Amino acid sequence: MLSVAIIMNESIHSTPLHSLVSSLGHLYISFTGATTRIRTENRPEAADVIYASWHSQLAFMLYVLRNRDISGLVSRSRDGEYAARLLRKFGFNTVRGSTSRAAAQSLMELIDRGRRGFPLAITPDGPKGPNRKVQQGVIYLAQKTGMAIMPVGVRLSSKLTFNSWDNFEFPLPFGKATVVYGAPIKVAEGDHLEAKAAELEAALNAIVDSRE
Repeated sequence: MLSVAIIMNESIHSTPLHSLVSSLGHLYISFTGATTRIRTENRPEAADVIYASWHSQLAFMLYVLRNRDISGLVSRSRDGEYAARLLRKFGFNTVRGSTSRAAAQSLMELIDRGRRGFPLAITPDGPKGPNRKVQQGVIYLAQKTGMAIMPVGVRLSSKLTFNSWDNFEFPLPFGKATVVYGAPIKVAEGDHLEAKAAELEAALNAIVDSRE
């Protein structure tokens, strides 16, 4: 994926604090990733997929999927500006929108990118949950682009778990990580979205809950 265009206005709600926080976040996650012993299982051969991981694992997944020119959906809120800047520092492209604002436009932008063969990334339980419940947007996206959904998760040996809606995982340096890619999930035109959402949910839970 070679496009570097930012779909929506990247200065939405932008302040110097957004720049500072995203820069510090990039430095910390990069340091943590570099000092972590990472083992990967089932790395996919195809690049034109929709990567799906739980919102709680977003921090370390930014490092795992860095510099692949992936497009990801980010809220247009003030908090979303922190995430958008951080994603761009890790080589992601951002499509600004959410389920509650500019949803149709942002979804069409993602569909357009996917149909042109560019990889995408979605946290299917974000941005507000419920935790570990797949919303049907990612299933619809796969159906309309013809792209496979690639479940991916990470098991961290060293982390802090926040008391947030998603039980957000804050990775700590000098630990071990196992990154696991699941079997790709295809969604045909006649498939039931609810059934495919349940399939993705089960795949992601199996990855993160498995004991080594």
